[in-house]
Amino acid sequence: MASSSNAAREHFDVLIVGAGISGIGAAWHLQHHCSGKSFVVLEAQAGFGGTWRTHRFPGIRSDSDLFTFGYGFKPWMGPPIASAAGILEYLGEAIAENGLERHIRYRHAIRSAAWSSAERCWRVDATRPGADGEPESVHLSAGFLWMCQGYYRHAEGYTPEWPGMARFQGRVVHPQTWPEDIELDGQKVVVIGSGATAATLIPAIAGRCAHVTMLQRSPTFFITGRNANELADTLRQLEIPAEWTHEIVRRKVLFDQAAFIRCCTADPEGARQDLLTGVRMALGPGRDAEVDKHFSPRYRPWQQRIAFVPDADLFKCMREGKASVVTDEIETFTEHGIRLKSGQALEADIVVTATGFHLSVLGDIAFSVDGEPLDFGATVAWRGTMFTGLPNLAWVFGYLRSSWTLRADLLGAFVCRLLAHMDARGAGVVVPMLRPQDRDMALRPWVDPENFNPGYLARGLGLLPRQGSRAPWLHNQDYESEKSELPAADLDDGTLLYR
Repeated sequence: MASSSNAAREHFDVLIVGAGISGIGAAWHLQHHCSGKSFVVLEAQAGFGGTWRTHRFPGIRSDSDLFTFGYGFKPWMGPPIASAAGILEYLGEAIAENGLERHIRYRHAIRSAAWSSAERCWRVDATRPGADGEPESVHLSAGFLWMCQGYYRHAEGYTPEWPGMARFQGRVVHPQTWPEDIELDGQKVVVIGSGATAATLIPAIAGRCAHVTMLQRSPTFFITGRNANELADTLRQLEIPAEWTHEIVRRKVLFDQAAFIRCCTADPEGARQDLLTGVRMALGPGRDAEVDKHFSPRYRPWQQRIAFVPDADLFKCMREGKASVVTDEIETFTEHGIRLKSGQALEADIVVTATGFHLSVLGDIAFSVDGEPLDFGATVAWRGTMFTGLPNLAWVFGYLRSSWTLRADLLGAFVCRLLAHMDARGAGVVVPMLRPQDRDMALRPWVDPENFNPGYLARGLGLLPRQGSRAPWLHNQDYESEKSELPAADLDDGTLLYR
């Protein structure tokens, strides 16, 4: 039991923040590769799962295939695209099979983390529900912080302020905080947004509602296909061991994804036409003008994430007349819906704002280093996971074009190698520092907006660290290069200072 007094802090070698897919993976890596290290996982929610626990809107599913979104150490046995329930079951199995439950403390919300050079540790203050239901303080310390809490704020999603919202007599909801008491049957629903959330939600509710309209300011790219993997199905029929099947299919998926991303860069117009051809086939004949207007974005393929539509279900409900799409901008909300800048009026009983989320930097925890508040945006990223002037800390920020878990797995192995290297050197502290030859290099944003520019990054880019113009100060977001570079990263090249 953690102490509730300031004087006595329960100490761990490593403290993992978050029991979502990254935190569970980090715990597995520690247990298997650093078995002598004591560690604890603090999770603010009442259970594991992160996104897959907090997001409960109808139809919620992965937008990455589970052969790469799943762990490298645990075979995925289901279809490529999985429901939240299926992912939670998978994560629960990973915890149970590896005895990780004893390391996880739920309903522990971290308020502050303070690095002390004198004590060579992080002092972490959190709250948890007390016996009387009131919050009580918990005080711990850790030699190393492993930030696995994700990158958005779970408590609330992002909803812009539109004129007239106060006079709308219907209900406005955000998918991230989906209300249990909402009644959809027979209702006219407008879903604002056209990303993966909208593409998931609309087919799940279209059969119940009077009609669903997807209102988008600008189009999004979609990929359609069966929710199946022929290679996986064949290998399973041949009774190939699950571990082999998982790895073989994982490599094939990664090969195909890398080839498609290269195509998007080398021949963006060709990639665009291939994507639009898939939408035309899904919508059916005679709708070419609709495809050109509503499904051909201004940006290049993969400048923003491409949503996968399994079994073309979004387009099926549009083809059947249960849903429609409108591309326009909102002028104002009215008592009974939304008036658009074109003059068109959309009647609505319910408006769903599938408009994204708030970026959360390091879990919105108050960080300080030797008494000085941390300005995270002023740091420079070392291989996209450690940061100048920030000792004994790694942040898992997954891939934006590929599955998040691919990078979480790579960083799991890397952090364990770093901890072992520190032990071998007899070092209690490691912190990235710019070498003299690095101090004049050009600094760039955490993610290059020319290559990837979703709204949540554009809104919060100034809060994030910067990257340099050469290794190891790059955050290149490229699995193909990092899968060979991270395991071979030189930990003694002078960019990491050990004490």
